[in-house]
Amino acid sequence: MVVLAASVITKTGKALVSRQFVDMTRIRIEGLLAAFPKLVGIEKQHTYVETENVRYVYQPIESLYLLLVTNKQSNILEDLETLRLLSKLVPEYSPALDEEGICNMAFELIFAFDEVICLGHKENLTVPLVKKYCEMDSHEEKLHLLVRQSKINDTKDRMKQKASEIDKSKIDKSRGDKGGFMSSGLGRLDDGFSKMGISGGGGGFGSGSVHGLGADLEYPKPKGPSSADAPAQAPAKGLGMQLGKTQRTNRFLESLKAEGEVILEDISANTSSTKASLAVVSTDPVTLSVEEKINVMLKRDGGLSNFEVQGTLSLQILSRDDGFIQVQIDTGDNVDFQFKTHPNINRELFSNQNILGLKDPSRPFPTSQTGDAAGLGLLRWRMQSTDESLVPLSINCWPSVSGRETYVSIEYEASSKFDLHNVAISIPLPAVRDPPSVRQVDGEWSYDSRRTCLVWSILLIDSSNRNGSMEFVVPAADSSAFFPINVEFTSLKTFAEVRVAGIVALKGGAPPKYSSKVQLLTDNYQVV
Repeated sequence: MVVLAASVITKTGKALVSRQFVDMTRIRIEGLLAAFPKLVGIEKQHTYVETENVRYVYQPIESLYLLLVTNKQSNILEDLETLRLLSKLVPEYSPALDEEGICNMAFELIFAFDEVICLGHKENLTVPLVKKYCEMDSHEEKLHLLVRQSKINDTKDRMKQKASEIDKSKIDKSRGDKGGFMSSGLGRLDDGFSKMGISGGGGGFGSGSVHGLGADLEYPKPKGPSSADAPAQAPAKGLGMQLGKTQRTNRFLESLKAEGEVILEDISANTSSTKASLAVVSTDPVTLSVEEKINVMLKRDGGLSNFEVQGTLSLQILSRDDGFIQVQIDTGDNVDFQFKTHPNINRELFSNQNILGLKDPSRPFPTSQTGDAAGLGLLRWRMQSTDESLVPLSINCWPSVSGRETYVSIEYEASSKFDLHNVAISIPLPAVRDPPSVRQVDGEWSYDSRRTCLVWSILLIDSSNRNGSMEFVVPAADSSAFFPINVEFTSLKTFAEVRVAGIVALKGGAPPKYSSKVQLLTDNYQVV
């Protein structure tokens, strides 16, 4: 057999891919291809047409033709076998069997045709062999790529190691600038803790997020007379650092927004960066923080699997002279909560009078840095319950399949006991390329393509919107694909309602000025 040319053409005779295998002029090839559509009959069952000089062997491929032009002396059986092999190669290299898809893969198809037919004669090949020859797989090339990737990985490891060394040197330098507190003063600190009865470890706190006094209470190294100016300078220094941090944080948040991340802003935040920094960093000599974290596991069909509340009360003091105090708190009528004080706190004083003070009143509470948001843990409480009425936010999700689409209706119901801020409800979605079609929403929504989830956000839930709903449509999927649903929010009210009643100065005189913060956070809040 002798194959003159192999082509993929449209039904109008337009050649999308054409490869000639013998010495023929371009005009001759174009003339043969242009004549082919006129020779093809509509009702003919065979797949070849003969003229005076050539034979057309063809096969329809959707709206196109795969065509071989051979001489009349060629073996028709071999021609059909060649055509069958080429018909398998075309979809291998061009998944889209239309004009655009064929044109995009024209060079790959021509190279594949060249492997099958050489100088007009068929080669004894299979589809895997053709693909292998076209790929020109080489052991030396693979080895080269592995060596290059190994060098890249080594370079990255060295960069990480160097960056770690630089960070470590900066930390050591900053510690040295603070008067050698962490190095030369460490032995004197341990001696002072031993005399005071404060030792390392968590004591009765166990493992948790509460900072133990033994591990966290730090006393500054004694200074000369100039140390009296330190309390007045500390807040100013902290403010300057916080302003720079806020600017970097704003730039980071803007970059996340550009990537499609959902960034919820507190409705009470001021637009001025300076005022926002002042709200974060307290300038009061004493700051008391009440923080509760809630862990909730709700069942998708109703009911409660887990409900746990953990709370802490933390203290932050800027000046050592203000550390001679005791804290009066109000725990209310909380019979469901278990309260624990740090071992170095006077438990009898707390049990009888709800006052938090050190066992040795001649010693002050240690100071902490302005940027230390965690503070010093003094009190811890915990509650577990199976009462579903305590849940601050209930979520109901109803997926239903209709034809090729799934309609998802989701609603929330908030408790009247809490006003919730910055609520974000993340609903996982099946693996889809396009965002879902949201038909109705109370609040705002966004699609996180990186996590493949729909984020429903409400800035504030109060008495005006205790209930809300959203409806969206995605391609048909199993109902389990929309779970677990993750929920995040904050509140200015806690379950235990622990509050600071006041502070008492142990050395007489007016007690130092103080501020208190109260916040409820979600630690792990899911609907499974």
